[in-house]
Amino acid sequence: MLFHTFAHISGVGEATEQRLWAAGVHSWDDFNEPWPQGFTGRRAEMVARHLADSRRSFAAGPTAVARLLKNSLHWRLFPHFRDTTAYLDIETTGLGRDTDLITSIALYDGHAIHTFVRGRNLDDFIAAVGRYRVLVTYNGRCFDVPMLERSFGITLDQVHIDLRYLLRELGFGGGLKGCEKKLGIARDDGLDGVDGRFAVWLWREYERTGNRAALETLLAYNIADTVNLETLMVLAYNRKVTQTPFADTLLLPMPTQPPNPFAADPRLVATLRRRYGL
Repeated sequence: MLFHTFAHISGVGEATEQRLWAAGVHSWDDFNEPWPQGFTGRRAEMVARHLADSRRSFAAGPTAVARLLKNSLHWRLFPHFRDTTAYLDIETTGLGRDTDLITSIALYDGHAIHTFVRGRNLDDFIAAVGRYRVLVTYNGRCFDVPMLERSFGITLDQVHIDLRYLLRELGFGGGLKGCEKKLGIARDDGLDGVDGRFAVWLWREYERTGNRAALETLLAYNIADTVNLETLMVLAYNRKVTQTPFADTLLLPMPTQPPNPFAADPRLVATLRRRYGL
């Protein structure tokens, strides 16, 4: 999708980009003489220079490209740098207090699932996340990334695609689970109805009793949230490109989700529901 993008060029907004596409200028290679209507010699030369710079930025990697685009267009990076993208989700001891701690992190790159747990291997996350150049989250801009940076004393300077905002542009809200349901992503893993608040209770149960089933249920939930981000990313990307005149050449196949290495304990989930009056 990047090679079809003109909206990053000074003086060429998304409306002008749409007009270029309608005129048959579908890609950077299509922008040449005779210049499209509305692009006189000087303006056309400026656009051509910007496109040459864009090609150099693309060769330099996703961070250089992202600097050219406003945040709402970062989704266009996705297929070009998918092999260096990681999907990320965290669970915590609470739901937003400054004193909350990270209990678990799930990281998925489309092939391998990695989990990091407080008191076990949480610090290994720093080296693991450093291998990726693009991060995809849901609400990570407000929650996950600031929490990670504060907890580890690091800066996550990867390109960040936050699906909360991308899906909202497409008309899908209601949190991660709400978006999943509206887009037809079903959870048949015993975790339906389990949410971030429930994850807090699972960690408390694990800390209080050492119940391994509580930890495994927590990790199963954390991983399910994380691998579903890839499906949501592809769905959102495809819905975006269907708004272009060249959608047929850009649509991505839906990913196959990996098996979850952990399983929820339905009896424990039922017990916690009763305990907390759900």
